[in-house]
Amino acid sequence: MLQTFLSDDRMRTLFSEARTIAVIGAKDKPGQPVDRVGRYLIQAGYQVIPVHPTRKNVWGLKTYTTLAEVPCPIDIVNVFRAPQYCPDHARETLALSPLPKLFWMQLGIVSPEASALVGKAGIAVVEDLCIMVEHNRLL
Repeated sequence: MLQTFLSDDRMRTLFSEARTIAVIGAKDKPGQPVDRVGRYLIQAGYQVIPVHPTRKNVWGLKTYTTLAEVPCPIDIVNVFRAPQYCPDHARETLALSPLPKLFWMQLGIVSPEASALVGKAGIAVVEDLCIMVEHNRLL
């Protein structure tokens, strides 16, 4: 079942149950949205796992080049990449076991293909919203 809209209650539940958030495209470059969001999620108490193909140490945390390298279950995949890369990240997400509960594409990022791929697997999908803004609003 494809679900592209999440109610506030559903989103609040997913945030409350989540412990681990992988941030794809993580960078700790001051002033960049991904840096603000990553630091916010860390302060909010989540285990944040930076994922970036070349960076090694984002936010003082071990950084993985792909989701497949992450050694623990991921509850939320948060994508800070251009829409054309999202289908590949969706396929990467579908290879995880257990599957994450939520695939989140940040503000300005919309990918019908990625949404369909993960949605068919029962993973909730959010497009074109900021996870920091929504978390702050709901919790």
